[in-house]
Amino acid sequence: MSGGVSMQEYLLQGSVLDSSCETLLHRLRGLSDNVESGPEAFVDQEMVYMLRGSQTPPVLLRARRAMDQPDSLPWQLRYVGTAEAGIGDKSRSTLVRTCIDVATSDNVTTFLTDMGFRLDHECVVKGYLFTKGCIKVTVSKIFRVTVPGNTENLEPLSLSHLVELSVVSPSGQDEVADTMKLFAEQLKPIVQLEKVDHRRLQQV
Repeated sequence: MSGGVSMQEYLLQGSVLDSSCETLLHRLRGLSDNVESGPEAFVDQEMVYMLRGSQTPPVLLRARRAMDQPDSLPWQLRYVGTAEAGIGDKSRSTLVRTCIDVATSDNVTTFLTDMGFRLDHECVVKGYLFTKGCIKVTVSKIFRVTVPGNTENLEPLSLSHLVELSVVSPSGQDEVADTMKLFAEQLKPIVQLEKVDHRRLQQV
């Protein structure tokens, strides 16, 4: 496992029905930097591991690998903290949270299990990546893995695509949030990108 750096992620999220996805992709092709080459397609496997403490909130780590490029890229391990700012703060354009990304070897799942983590859930994510300066936009379809470890047996999680607009940068770069908000305005009314309170989702 190689070293990771703690950064801040600025994030807006939304969803678009499958029937409107092509319209959104067309709009993004015109707005993004990769107009000529087109968006980068990806197919990723994600395994979410949880470590429960007796008196502390559970720790979640996300292990992810590229299924369409299995030999060229390592596994990526990601830790995402709770929202530090943005939720309930109308002066902030985006959610802000700490994140740590680490490139790892392919035995990371065994390592996590040995550390006491347990597999919470597994999914396959298929989608497209667009870039606009420092902004990353992903439009992805999430599939549930119905049989653990079998990524051939998949079931769509919903009738929509997840849309995420994000920037990962050192702390204190709050001006990028305003840039993201302006970009998000250009995607309306196809998709409404907002600050999502993940704590509420966990309580449902």
